[in-house]
Amino acid sequence: MHVDLNADLGEEVTDDAGLLAVVTSANVACGFHAGDAGIMRSVCAQAARLGVAVGAQVSYADRENFGRVALEVSYEVLREQVEEQVATLGAIASAEGTVVRYLKPHGALYHRTMDDEDQARAVLDASGALPVLGMPGMLLSLAEAAGRAVWREGFPDRGYDDGGRLVPRDRPGALVTDGEAIVGNALALAARVDSLCLHGDSPGAVEHARLVRRALEAAGWELRPVD
Repeated sequence: MHVDLNADLGEEVTDDAGLLAVVTSANVACGFHAGDAGIMRSVCAQAARLGVAVGAQVSYADRENFGRVALEVSYEVLREQVEEQVATLGAIASAEGTVVRYLKPHGALYHRTMDDEDQARAVLDASGALPVLGMPGMLLSLAEAAGRAVWREGFPDRGYDDGGRLVPRDRPGALVTDGEAIVGNALALAARVDSLCLHGDSPGAVEHARLVRRALEAAGWELRPVD
């Protein structure tokens, strides 16, 4: 049994070094919702040293709202923005001795591309043949149809609604902050997904990641990047 453990890094709101010592994949902010070239360089260098896989965490160009507000962006503009983000991180990763292994939208773009075919196609068309990490929906369906690798993820530190979607952050039950509950969710999700995501901007993110990793390994799971 094996599963990946990923976290959002390079967002200037968490302990990147602490999380990189625990996770197996790093979703690196590409500068559009958070981060900059220096931060990307630091995360990629540490990831390369620790054997952590690097993924491009692409977003709307919206630092003011941390990429968590859905924007009406045309296919052409979104494709250019995603292409720029992937290229920027790719060049930095290469310079630091690693490569971008996969793509994962961030925040509002993540959820929008689960339903919006136009925006999903823009993200896919801008990202070459990179595997796509996400939840079931339009983006993953289109990626699969195009023959691209698709990795499904679950969120131990987030609440789910009856339809299997994440509870919006402005509603009760959206965030799970109790360590034991997060561990329980991780153990329940591990058999159903390829990767487990812990949000780097959540309170106690590093400690929760350590608890989850320890519990998974005790239950017989091998933690390693998805390939």
